[in-house]
Amino acid sequence: MTQTAERPAAPADSPAARAEAWVTVFGDALTARDVDRAAGLFAATSFWRDLVAFTWNITTVEGRDGVRDLLENTLEATDPRSFAVEEPAEEADGVTTAWLTFETGVGRGRGLVRLVEEDGETRAWTLLTTLYELTDHEEPRGPRRPMGAEHGVNRDRTTWRERREEEEATLGVTTQPYVLVIGGGQGGIALGARLRHLGVPALVIDKYARPGDQWRSRYKSLCLHDPVWYDHLPYLEFPDNWPVFSPKDKIADWLESYVNVMEIPYWGSTVARSASYDEQTQEWTVEVERDGQPLTLRPKQLVLATGMSGKPNVPRLPGQDVFRGEQHHSSAHPGPDEYKGKQVVVIGSNNSAFDICGALWEVGADVTMVQRTSTHIVRSDSLMEIGLGALYSEQAVANGVTTEKADLVFASIPYRIMHEFQIPLYEQMRERDADFYRRMEQAGFWLDWGDDGSGLFMKYLRRGSGYYIDVGAADLVADGEVKLAHGQVDHLTEDAVVLADGTELPADLVVYATGYGSMNGWAADLISPEVADRVGKVWGLGSDTTKDPGPWEGEQRNMWRPTRQEGLWFHGGNLHQSRHYSLYLALQLKARYEGIPTPVHRRQEVHHTS
Repeated sequence: MTQTAERPAAPADSPAARAEAWVTVFGDALTARDVDRAAGLFAATSFWRDLVAFTWNITTVEGRDGVRDLLENTLEATDPRSFAVEEPAEEADGVTTAWLTFETGVGRGRGLVRLVEEDGETRAWTLLTTLYELTDHEEPRGPRRPMGAEHGVNRDRTTWRERREEEEATLGVTTQPYVLVIGGGQGGIALGARLRHLGVPALVIDKYARPGDQWRSRYKSLCLHDPVWYDHLPYLEFPDNWPVFSPKDKIADWLESYVNVMEIPYWGSTVARSASYDEQTQEWTVEVERDGQPLTLRPKQLVLATGMSGKPNVPRLPGQDVFRGEQHHSSAHPGPDEYKGKQVVVIGSNNSAFDICGALWEVGADVTMVQRTSTHIVRSDSLMEIGLGALYSEQAVANGVTTEKADLVFASIPYRIMHEFQIPLYEQMRERDADFYRRMEQAGFWLDWGDDGSGLFMKYLRRGSGYYIDVGAADLVADGEVKLAHGQVDHLTEDAVVLADGTELPADLVVYATGYGSMNGWAADLISPEVADRVGKVWGLGSDTTKDPGPWEGEQRNMWRPTRQEGLWFHGGNLHQSRHYSLYLALQLKARYEGIPTPVHRRQEVHHTS
């Protein structure tokens, strides 16, 4: 019988010994239900971020009082045990970092702790705890993978194809999905794959005919601005020869293939018309049209995966009704080909605006960008090398940083202090690309680095707008090839855009690259304004910075966790977030499906309704 070799004892003052000691004492304190002792293991300034494991929520608490409050309200129900260090700890800049594993009464967890010395004691500065599987409801992967083919003889045999055809014929018709996911982009598809793996009857619906059509329908130059290592979907990573930046039609084909390979129940050409929740039956009534035919679905759980870029903000301006040219939102922009030689005004100065301006310039259009407020720009190669390289790059893969590990490291940095980690990175980028920024400023472009100099990712988390990852179009502005105008639009005439200062910009086409509204706008349209207000604003941290009003929330508002409307969830974000947080949303839904108690700790307060 083979025995597992025990890990040699670490030197008494080594990082490994400190980590082992802290994890052991912390586990013992929790087993003994000694809340004060456990709280005393945290530094005076400290943060515990929990993804579902203790709280059935996504939440961060701060300081010993926060830890004490979390444990007093969750410890008994969670029943945590078996805390252990997963791999040798590491130390850098006075901080010891250790991966840990643990179990709860219903599942298994993984975490990461950062330890510091304070008053002669080893204490936690940050702690991340995550639930990654439910006991007796594990995903059928690895050693649990299904057999697939049924060997032997059986007169009642049904083939894989026959079972799939039966499911497709009955789900949503004679049998109801437990979960209905509205929105079949990358977010809905990622969640659909998780739920499929967990055995939760779920259906993903989308207004477009085929998975990926959301991407196919956009302007032809669109591509992912994030690198491939950051953008994998659950279970099935991009092949090693996949391009670093995916063109839109290539990613569209990948999403369609993914739906088929992962066997995700998916209805295209399906529009959700209305939804209402019955408190007595605890189920939703959702009226949909599938291929033009009305149908009623009755799921227990409703997930809006309509995306951060799903509800266009189209400004209402005097003169739009008299303008004789063409005008549309950037989400409806067909591409540049038919505008060769035309005069085009693009209102906006973020990602879509730059992409569209660049593509129009390439076909010979006369393009003017209207910048209304300052924009943060970071060059793509600098972002890849300095901002993402340690976790999401070919070098990170070579260093053994798996996608899962990278996601957990990223998740382990509390939002309250994340800007402190980001500021030095963007200072490096500013120094590296100083000549580029000088040229942009000389061209008159209004630049910013976020309210506190923390750059792109904090802007994204706080407000979801206000930035451009430069893949080349910024040089057109710097060189004057794309003209630049400043100010708010006052009105349109028959053939021009007129700014507030009276500047007239002749136009055959006006593109409104004016961004998107809060995701709870979908809840208002689909369910009711009352439910949308009960849920409150979706996205943002409460950082009290531009477009992210306080008070401090600690987590992304309403994303991937229980809302104030029973049975209503929001899912989405970029591909990284869709991949990572789909696990925790799927586990919450799976637990409810199996009847596992899910006492939610500290459901989000509502401070803003939209």
